[in-house]
Amino acid sequence: MCLWFKDVAWKSANISIFAIDFKLPVNKTTFIRFTVKQADIYDNNDRLILENCTLCPRECRVNRFREEAGYCGMDAGLNIASVCIHRGEEPFISGISGICNIFFAGCNLHCIYCQNHEISRPGSVIRNTEMDMYTVLDRIEELLSKGITAVGFVSPSHVAPQVKAIIKGMNSRGLKPITVYNTNSYDKIETIRSLYGLIDVYLPDYKYVTSEIATEYSDAFDYPAVALKAIKEMYYQKGSTLRVNENGLAENGMLIRHLVLPGHVEESKNVLRTIAEELSSGVHLSLMSQYQPTSVVRNHPVLNRSLYKAEYEAVVEAMEDLGFRNGWVQDMDSNQNYQPDFRKEHPFEE
Repeated sequence: MCLWFKDVAWKSANISIFAIDFKLPVNKTTFIRFTVKQADIYDNNDRLILENCTLCPRECRVNRFREEAGYCGMDAGLNIASVCIHRGEEPFISGISGICNIFFAGCNLHCIYCQNHEISRPGSVIRNTEMDMYTVLDRIEELLSKGITAVGFVSPSHVAPQVKAIIKGMNSRGLKPITVYNTNSYDKIETIRSLYGLIDVYLPDYKYVTSEIATEYSDAFDYPAVALKAIKEMYYQKGSTLRVNENGLAENGMLIRHLVLPGHVEESKNVLRTIAEELSSGVHLSLMSQYQPTSVVRNHPVLNRSLYKAEYEAVVEAMEDLGFRNGWVQDMDSNQNYQPDFRKEHPFEE
């Protein structure tokens, strides 16, 4: 089944969309845990931040080296839930061979509809497994040896020092993969600035522009303002150009994601309008239709169903009207292919 559609030449009046044949993701995954609280994997500034954590906008000020629990619930370890080859990202991100995705446990948002709730939410049974930095790097090196050329950091906002430590560890071994920062965008500007020169491709979500919705769904009233500032910093670093290598993979730039939620067509239109007005209609977008309700929201009055085709098409039309010309849309059947089970060795496989 084709998951993603690439828009080759987006025009305001005449948009041509061509299918790219990307098969159902086949992932190779391992579960790992890191319990050693070795401060020496971090630089002095990151050690100080983790000792009195102000890493994300929550600013919990807990000492994560002493396992004091802040909002994300994570300590100063690597906090990795899964490392896997994932072929279900956008074509320019995962390509045919896939990307080595590192899924971090915990999160600084508590989205009630999160597809990764098994590893992201407080009280999740499936969290971390044990692994030290050397083993993490061994696993990454093993996957890169299979022809993978990119490493993605998924849900990294609360573990940015760990991201930097892993990248520096890879570089020390002579590994120079494309690095992808796959974030919910609830990031402090200072955090994004600290990643300059380390991250090749930013892959931020832009979820909402309405504080009340952000509060109800993600427990973050200030998300719209915080996310916009973070994305603007990414845009400042990368601009509108998404540079692609000879293999068709993004090697530098930014791709903004937006998941269209059921019952929230106007919110999605407002998100797109904000991007066009505050950044540029020339940025690359990924407009996602893959929403699928989890068991957590089965009784929610709005989020308890999949997205209607008419809802998605209305947002696509708004995107065209706003003049966006670079990016991707998804097949409406994509919601059947993004339901991970992190109890399995291969979370995205049947």
